Amino acid sequence: MYYGGIEAGGTKFVCAIGEEDGRIIERIELTTLTPDETIQQVVEFFQKEDIKAIGVGSFGPIDINVKSNTYGYITTTPKVSWANYPFLHALKQHFNIPIAFNTDVNVAALGEATLGAARGLESCLYITVGTGIGAGAVVNGKILQGLSHPEMGHILLRRHKEDQYIGKCPYHKDCFEGLTAGPAIEERWGKKGIELAEDDKVWELAAYYIAQALMQYILILSPERIILGGGVMKQSQLFPFIHEKIAALINKYVYIPPLTEYIVPPELGDNAGIIGALILAGKMEQ
Repeated sequence: MYYGGIEAGGTKFVCAIGEEDGRIIERIELTTLTPDETIQQVVEFFQKEDIKAIGVGSFGPIDINVKSNTYGYITTTPKVSWANYPFLHALKQHFNIPIAFNTDVNVAALGEATLGAARGLESCLYITVGTGIGAGAVVNGKILQGLSHPEMGHILLRRHKEDQYIGKCPYHKDCFEGLTAGPAIEERWGKKGIELAEDDKVWELAAYYIAQALMQYILILSPERIILGGGVMKQSQLFPFIHEKIAALINKYVYIPPLTEYIVPPELGDNAGIIGALILAGKMEQ
């Protein structure tokens, strides 16, 4: 028997059948439609195989407090049809097996901590910079959770003195996500990021904000490694800019390892989340 994994994104769902060690046997991608349409396709995929547990990593915010009346819900997402949607309950109507539910970035952090760029370490931080910005952390080998999951993409940052852009976040305007996620880059500069690859000033500004956020995470969590994924981070020229700016910000106040080894891209690439979801499913049986 195999495990199931779901990486639920606002644009696409990735579903996989595989082993608890993250090995993928079969994988599909589905366009994120309405909840009813999407869940039906997810159910049809998993019903082909006799699976013993499912791990879900979902876009958010979500409720991961098992004591809450809305545990397993997607809550205040700007994706209107999915707001306040009982995701976990919808799956349990079709599958009488253990189902683990967490954020997409938390399961990606788990995947990278287990099999990727942070394997062998006790802690790491995984940040996705793409359509939105989110972060998940593994601390002492466990996914970080408090009252709820971290929402590190919505911290407030010092504005660059020459940046007059109002910000894209529907809740906070010029938070980290509102200034630096893919849609903010496109709206600020009038072109998609991929069309701006050769324009250093675009990526220096993005790195200015990313480095500020990383400094705060380093000082608060002190992770052993930071992994930066997502569509924006596929602009590989960002990493040297970030390394330069974080070194200046930290200014030798605390020890950090050599930056090319400390702040890195995901070793599992675009599969970090779905592999982490399979690993999360395997933990349900331990």
